[in-house]
Parts: sequence; structure tokens; C-alpha cells
Amino acid sequence: MEASSLLLLILAISTSSFLFEQLLDYINLKAQRKDLPADVADFYDREKYERSLDYLQAQTRFGFLTSGIGFVFAFLMLTLGGFGWVDSILRQFISSPIPLALVFFGSIALGSDLVSLPFQWYGTFVIEERFGFNKTTQATFIKDKLKGYGVTIVLGGGLITLLLYLIEVIGPQFWIWFGIISAILVLFINMFYTTLLLPIFNKLTPLPDGELKAAIQQFATQIDFPLNNIFVMDGSTRSAKANAFFSGIGKKKTIVLYDTLIEKHTVPELVAVLAHEVGHYKKKHILQGYLLSILQIFFTLWILSLMVFNQNLSLALGASQWGIHLNLVAFGILYAPISGITSLLMSVYSRKNEFEADAYAREHYSGEALSAALKKLSVDSLSNLYPHPLYVFFHYSHPPLLKRLEAIRT
Repeated sequence: MEASSLLLLILAISTSSFLFEQLLDYINLKAQRKDLPADVADFYDREKYERSLDYLQAQTRFGFLTSGIGFVFAFLMLTLGGFGWVDSILRQFISSPIPLALVFFGSIALGSDLVSLPFQWYGTFVIEERFGFNKTTQATFIKDKLKGYGVTIVLGGGLITLLLYLIEVIGPQFWIWFGIISAILVLFINMFYTTLLLPIFNKLTPLPDGELKAAIQQFATQIDFPLNNIFVMDGSTRSAKANAFFSGIGKKKTIVLYDTLIEKHTVPELVAVLAHEVGHYKKKHILQGYLLSILQIFFTLWILSLMVFNQNLSLALGASQWGIHLNLVAFGILYAPISGITSLLMSVYSRKNEFEADAYAREHYSGEALSAALKKLSVDSLSNLYPHPLYVFFHYSHPPLLKRLEAIRT
């Protein structure tokens, strides 16, 4: 395909993806209902429910603004040959392909982040603050940004360097070796996320002795599931929202509970939430998710290997010659429809897993306690109780609250 045709295809994919996402957001916003569901009437008062509707409106309208500006910025970069222009400037100073690509990606990423920085600030210190969620100080916000840059440079830069090196040295078969390395890296991150990466941003402390720990240990003994690594995370330093998650496999399996979760829930509710997380492990969702992610990585890399040496991709972005980094940008856009399909399938799979984990918590601990915990989580986070089915289908990794409560009852 000629460069001009590839550019038109890239623009068509970018535009259609943007418009489709705007449509989903719009119909989801219009799906709001004023009536309070009977299932949560004992937790939601009218004022708080109205506040949840206001929160959805504020988030969606702000999303229209930020995504619109992002789309215009990307569209201009594509139509005016902005990527090729950046490439031509950098080539005056850098001739080696790998350093050139690293500086190129760093420049684009930094420029994009600086453009979005005022919107990130507004989202945190205005919208989240208005609805009582933000606990982040300006100092923490800046520190998190700097830490994020550091992690991106070390991990992202290291991975890109390795990918570029394999492409340059091995050629079209690079995808096999990079896929193997990626599989090992994903496993490593899964096992050591809570001990190596998470502490960069958050403080983790072992769950102290007391009623909650005793109840958790009693439950773990009943289901023959040793739980020695239970940590409390200082989520309250950034947000009032609560969460819990499971990480690691084997002896490295770890449960992390937000301090905001512990603060707002009873012991039975907390054990029910933990039972849900254990359900993911018992049902082998974590292992299956890992294997599926590896399949996705290999498939994506294979498709990349078919396109990365096509000079017309670089020319389509306004460059005068082939560049690996330019082809990676073009590939990221052209691959979007396939990525959208795989993400959709993974969301369907994830929602199924959530129902199964809920069922496990109901059968092995208490459906009533789990339902109460889910209701509180929904109320405290001002979640959307009536999301549009299409929005759920394309975007939700968890089933909507009312669907989960119905499944737990049956």
C-alpha cells in the first residue's frame, strides 16, 4: 500500500475510534436514571444518589474535553507530518538507530504529557476534590509524576531498547525472542509487583494483629489457603476511594487492602472481599489471565513483524526515510481495531471471572456480607448504577453493581 493510502487509513482508524468512544460516552451519560434502585436504597440516600449522577456528568463532560483536545493534537501531528518533522530534527544530531528511537519516543511522550498536565491537575484538584475524593497534595502529585517518569525511563526505555536491538540484529524473527522475554518479565512483575514496584509510590505495612487478622486467618484455615502476606496500603494519601487486590503466585501470593477499605467496612465485609479475591486464585483466573496475556503479546508481536520493515509506514507519517520508531507509531494506530477486539474479549472474560469470584465468596463465606461490601464500595465511590449496556460491553472489566447483587442472591 502506498504511503498516501496508508496515511488515509491511519486517519480513518483514528477518527472512527475517537467518534465511537465519544458515542459510547454520550449514550452512557444519557442512560442515567433518577429512580433509586431498591437493592441499594438502604445504603444510598437521595442526596448521595443525586451526587453520583453529578459526578458521572462531571467526569464525562471533562472526558469529552480532554479526549477532544487529544484527538485534535494527534490529528494535526498526522496530517501535518509532525512525527516526520520531529524525526528529521533529531537525525541532525543522532545517527544511531536505537538512541534516535529512544530520544524520539521520549520527546513525544514528554510533549504529550506536558500538554495533558493541566488537565490531569484539574481532574485531581478540581473534580475529584469537589466530590470529596482527592487526598493528594500538590507535593505528592509532583513526586508521583517524577517517579512515574523514572519508572518509564527504566522499564519502558529498557524494553524499547531491547525490542529495537532484537529487530536490528535478528530481523523478522525478533518477535519470538522478544515474546519469550516479555513472558518472563510479565511473570516476574506479577510475582514481585507488591515488593518492588508498588512501594515506589505507596507505603505497604503488614496487617496488624487484631480482630480482622484473626478473622482472615480463620477463613484461610477453613479453605486450606495459607495467607501469610497480607498488607495494608496507604491509599488514603491520594484518594478516599477504596480497593483490594490479589497479586503474585505460589509463595509470593499477596493480598493488599487499602486503608480506606478497612476504615469503612466491617470485619465480615472485609473477609468477604478477601474471599472474592481468593476466589480468583482458586478458580485459576490469575494463571489463565497470565497465559492469555502472553498469547496476546505473541500475537501482537507477530503482526508487528509483518509491518515493522515497511518503509511506506514511515513515509505516511511525514518522514523522508524508514525509521523503526516511526513504524512503531504507525503500527500502534493501525493495530487499534485488532487491539479493540482483543480488549473486548478480555473484558467479557473478566466479567465472567468476577461473577465466579463472587459466587466463590458466597459459597465459602457470606453472600450477604459481600453484597453489603459491594454496596458500600459503590456508594462511597459514587459509581454509576445504570451504565448503558453497550458501554458495559465495551469497557467494563467488572459487571455493574446491580447485576452482581442479582447474581449473588441467586
